[in-house]
Amino acid sequence: MTITVLDTHTGMHAVLTALPADRERLLREMLEPARGLYRYFPGEVDLVAFHGRSAGFPFDRDGERCLDALATLAEAEAWQRIQRALDDALAAQTAAVGGLDVPDITVLLLLGDPGDELFMGHSLGVTGNGSVTGHIAITLWPSPENLARLEATAVHELNHNLRYLPGGVVWNPATVDVGEHVVSEGLADAFARSLHGDDLGRTRIGVPHLHDDEVFAKVVTGLGVTGMQNFAAWVHGDVIAAAHGATPVGLPTGAGYSAANRIVDAYLAATGKSPAEALHDDSKTIIATALEQGG
Repeated sequence: MTITVLDTHTGMHAVLTALPADRERLLREMLEPARGLYRYFPGEVDLVAFHGRSAGFPFDRDGERCLDALATLAEAEAWQRIQRALDDALAAQTAAVGGLDVPDITVLLLLGDPGDELFMGHSLGVTGNGSVTGHIAITLWPSPENLARLEATAVHELNHNLRYLPGGVVWNPATVDVGEHVVSEGLADAFARSLHGDDLGRTRIGVPHLHDDEVFAKVVTGLGVTGMQNFAAWVHGDVIAAAHGATPVGLPTGAGYSAANRIVDAYLAATGKSPAEALHDDSKTIIATALEQGG
């Protein structure tokens, strides 16, 4: 299999420097190789419209700001670093769990929208999607913190890709619960931490409440909740959930990630497994074992 990090540097530069009438067409062409990200969506997805709704960089404002940010990404060798990190992580994972049938993976790195207050504020300028096997998408603003965590961010999303490989854990929309989502985030962080250290490997939004017992206890009460439309508040927190039309449940931003790290760490400590070895372990077993240890 091959991991391909798309050359979005060339594509984004072309969009941002083109005549206004040409920008939407160029953006659509750049996004087309990642269309598979949306293969489970009903109907045909408008790639440009979805780009705008998901905090992708604007092409009608903030042009100089985005060009400067693009130059920062290039100077940081972002694309090359992601490629090396994913290749190394896949080697580490396949060494721990043999027989993985890994397909080719396409990686889409995009600048985020510096004018999107939710993205720049509560999401700390970075989002990722590794839930669709064969595709990884990372949208970020190149702050020093996000650049330092670039490899770990990519590895986190790779872990999601590999957990849900055919023959691995099945994400059944009709039955999946918050517990599976939380465990998947904890395992992805644990895998990233095992390769890049605790400081860089944790998802940033989960760090502030890592040791908050009240937040942890609240998340635990929602682990059995089903209905994917309900997951955002339990995992990402009320503010992000409300922005996407979901019902708040009384949790701060990143609550599910902080609980996820505690749950998975307790499980790994109890079993002696590495994060890579636990790739396909059952979420209910992980949660039960962790809670027996006190979380």
